[in-house]
Amino acid sequence: MTPRPLPCAELPQAPSARRRIRVRGVVQGVGFRPFVYRAAIELGLAGSVRNDGGGVEIDVQGSDAALAELLARLERAPPPRARVDAVEVESCVPEPGRRDFVVTESRDTSTTTAIGHDTACCDACLAELCDPADRRYRYAFTNCTDCGPRFTVTRSLPYDRATTSLAPFPLCPACLQEYRAPGDRRFHAEATACPRCGPSLLLVGGAPGEDPIAGCLRLLRAGAIVAIKGLGGYHLACDATDAAAVARLRARKYREEQPFALMAANAVSLAELVAADPAERALLESAERPIVLLHRRAAPVEALPGVADGLDRVGAMLPYTPIHFLLFHEAAGRPTGTAWLAEPQSLLLVMTSANVHGEPLVTDDAEALTSLRGIADAWLAHDREIVTRCDDTVMRVQDGTARFVRRARGAAPRAVALARATPPVLGVGAHYKATACVTRGAEAFLSPHVGDLDLAATRRALDRAVAQLLALTVVRPVAVAHDLHPDFHSTRLAERLAAEWRVPLVGVQHHHAHVAAVLAEHRFEGPALGLALDGVGYGTDGRPWGGELLRVDGAACDRLGHLQPLPLVGGDRAAREPWRMAAAALAAIGRGDEIARRFAAQPAAALVTRALVRGSAAPHTTSLGRWFDAAAGLLGVRATTSFEGQAAMLLEGLAASARPATELPHCPVSRDYQLDLRPLVARLADATEPPQAAADFHAALAVALAEWVATAAAATGIGVVACGGGCFLNELLSRRLKAELTARRIVMLEAVSVPPNDGAVSLGQCWVAQRAGV
Repeated sequence: MTPRPLPCAELPQAPSARRRIRVRGVVQGVGFRPFVYRAAIELGLAGSVRNDGGGVEIDVQGSDAALAELLARLERAPPPRARVDAVEVESCVPEPGRRDFVVTESRDTSTTTAIGHDTACCDACLAELCDPADRRYRYAFTNCTDCGPRFTVTRSLPYDRATTSLAPFPLCPACLQEYRAPGDRRFHAEATACPRCGPSLLLVGGAPGEDPIAGCLRLLRAGAIVAIKGLGGYHLACDATDAAAVARLRARKYREEQPFALMAANAVSLAELVAADPAERALLESAERPIVLLHRRAAPVEALPGVADGLDRVGAMLPYTPIHFLLFHEAAGRPTGTAWLAEPQSLLLVMTSANVHGEPLVTDDAEALTSLRGIADAWLAHDREIVTRCDDTVMRVQDGTARFVRRARGAAPRAVALARATPPVLGVGAHYKATACVTRGAEAFLSPHVGDLDLAATRRALDRAVAQLLALTVVRPVAVAHDLHPDFHSTRLAERLAAEWRVPLVGVQHHHAHVAAVLAEHRFEGPALGLALDGVGYGTDGRPWGGELLRVDGAACDRLGHLQPLPLVGGDRAAREPWRMAAAALAAIGRGDEIARRFAAQPAAALVTRALVRGSAAPHTTSLGRWFDAAAGLLGVRATTSFEGQAAMLLEGLAASARPATELPHCPVSRDYQLDLRPLVARLADATEPPQAAADFHAALAVALAEWVATAAAATGIGVVACGGGCFLNELLSRRLKAELTARRIVMLEAVSVPPNDGAVSLGQCWVAQRAGV
């Protein structure tokens, strides 16, 4: 859309200077061109500004003082959603007689910029939403240059309306006037719309002629499950205070116990349920609006039955789309103004990803009506297409710092800065919590969370995520990196793409990638120790690893040591049945004769006992995740699980209720750096107070790991350890470990801007491939 030229202030009569300025970074879809335009008008500069593949290009002339002030503003005070990486300035011959400043049509050149991320509805748009006199009153797609959809509606760069899913909605005269008005906050707001020209809501399953928002709320209050279309996909929603509705949602979604997330109107509405410190509240209220894991308050443990039973933390988020705000506004009685948003509101909603068990998040309207039939009772849909699937981001705060559990909406596609620029490479991740990653220059771009690659639909979603990343970054990778597991879909995808592009394949061991991801985000270049602790990863010997002490130097990785292995009796079933790991641990300390008595309720207890006593031929694993399962099984926390990490999460919650003892069991390290955790098992097997025993287990484990690392540090002369893997989501373990390492003068690098789990494996793969000389 090409705006009409707009005049600027008269230029001084003195000879003008002219500069061509290129701004690199996240400068499209964040109000950067309007910002430049207003600054130029104020400073009396002439010229033009436009998007191009490299970012924003400004051709400007005026006095030296005015040009210097413009450059200072670009570098020091850009728009709040922008990220300026570089400002390149070139002197040019002044253009005689130029008196205006215009926003010109975008130019499609080689792309080195990035699109902005999606953000929550801003205060100004909320004020319009709740003002009966405003033409956007209760309009569900209100946004401006400061807020709303970006990544999830963009097909390609440069960011213009024609390259978004708003293209089918031509602007009406009133919106066009705002779009062209430099003083308006919708000046060049590419996703802007209004009831006259923009997308519209549709309630399927409501009463004929019923207002979609009012009808949706009526259904929710009546106990219905409603599929609600959001920014990056559909949610399944129900009244969180209606235990029967929550139970129906669990039954229909085949989600027995995995926790649901809550949505409340504001932080004060959550105050009686969870405790949020200032950092957690700031994260809840941030423009990115992630799900934040918050500690339950002691009193209302049964306040929301079925939402997150038995867990110490509850995932909570605040509204971020106008649709969400309108539901809470309707529940509050449609008050005029926004003062109601500072007051407690009674409506609490379960908001969980809308998908059939194990499949990707539903984004397509036709698919939502078919695949969610039998789960949802109604659908609150709309006709703005979701271009990019993007689940909710999940975060937690540890030691005042926000950390990722799942990186998606509001975080993707923000780049991770790397230590140095290299030719582009692609990493396709592993199997669980899959993501893709592509590098461009000194940046890495991760896809949103895709999920586990067990089903064909999720595998297709990974394929599409790779294609979308490449379309937005406009690069051709010179190598494709993958996990060493030969049977992963991601490995086969890498093989296919490498053959198609005729580029090298780079296999990266799973735990090497975990450590590399942490080194990548910290831009650490020297050799480092690596502590990789997770549930499982394919080792270089073909065995299941998961408790690894490594020495990493770029593409080189040496396995210095590992945890004492435990047998996986029953293979993969052992990862879902903690009692089996507890039995293996008992056998490892010579108390296998107790298995049948302790686990008499398990039909296979006698069979497992015989297998362990005779010397099981089952595969052995070094996984710390399985040691956590053993601990949970021994303490009676959980005999079987219904979702990954459940036993460890419950064990951590139990441990949080007690203080660890001062005298803890000691775990020896062998000459070949094998850490023996059996002394911890002996302590657990005789425990009479599970909370105390759980606290002691966490503390003793952290001390043992720190001593293990310190032994390797002394032998190698390396005083930095990068810690990755899903076990570092355990706050008790990671905090105590950091304290123990710090006391030993060892620097601990942790995942902050990416998750510590498999969601960052693709980044680690790219980092290794960059250093493999491809």
